[in-house]
Amino acid sequence: MLTDFVRDHAFTIAWFGLMTMVWLGWAQEDPPERLRLPLGVGSGLGLVLTGLFVYPVVTHWRTDSALTGQYAWFGVLVGLEVLAAAIGCVVLWRRGASRWMAWWVALVVAVHFLGLAVMLRDPAVAALGVLQAVALFVLVPRLRAGQTTSSRLVGPVMGLSLLLFAAASAVVFVVRHGAPWA
Repeated sequence: MLTDFVRDHAFTIAWFGLMTMVWLGWAQEDPPERLRLPLGVGSGLGLVLTGLFVYPVVTHWRTDSALTGQYAWFGVLVGLEVLAAAIGCVVLWRRGASRWMAWWVALVVAVHFLGLAVMLRDPAVAALGVLQAVALFVLVPRLRAGQTTSSRLVGPVMGLSLLLFAAASAVVFVVRHGAPWA
């Protein structure tokens, strides 16, 4: 995260930590045996980042945000993302291709980061979305070749990318603003 808005920076770290847990949790739907421990450790690290950065979100809640004056548009962006994910999942389910739901939701999330980056005025968020989208398309041949759920491959990709982004953002936050609990 490259923003100068302390609240946005802290919120993004906390949120991405939480979403790390969500994606790595979804990966635990059908994990290979060797990934069970790393998925659990990654989820725990996401939880730690969330816990550490909730405090500066709360203590800086009344400070400026890149979203000030754009909350309605932010709601529209999130609403469209949820609608696109839901419609895509219903279509996949009706076609008997529900194993692709995690891949579809991940693609919607990755594309969502492009619009979010504009709203937050943070190109790092756009870079994350582009990297995730590329990684998702790289997974397609492996997913087509197998019969496992897409969450088995997509969950670790999304979870790890969010964890690494949140961890790098946490380092930037500490360098710029000090410890999150200070």
